[in-house]
Amino acid sequence: MRIGEVAAQAGVSVRSLRYYEEQRLLTSTRSPSGQRRYGAEVVERVRFIQRLYTAGLSSRTIAELLPCVDSPGEQTSDEAWERMLREREQITAHIEELSRARDSLDDLIAANRRHHPKPAVRR
Repeated sequence: MRIGEVAAQAGVSVRSLRYYEEQRLLTSTRSPSGQRRYGAEVVERVRFIQRLYTAGLSSRTIAELLPCVDSPGEQTSDEAWERMLREREQITAHIEELSRARDSLDDLIAANRRHHPKPAVRR
């Protein structure tokens, strides 16, 4: 399957597929003319990679998780589980940090309104 076909079926850009290869998340073979060729199974892999990106994971983390997909087993499954838990903890910490920042901004907005009780007209 050619790169454009994979992109269309997986719902991603050709540029994304090239990036995934660069990050070692996908592999392809080359035709005699140098065009990338993929197996039909790569469409599902790309969709899975997209789900991992949507979950907020970096390409580095995704590369660490893919061995569980490629060679499922107790050890790789446990490693993937631990890695995903660490990622979740980082996301939770980031959410808490953003909540504190929002609360600080709310305090500043309230202080501003105390000094300027009549809101400016937005144009």
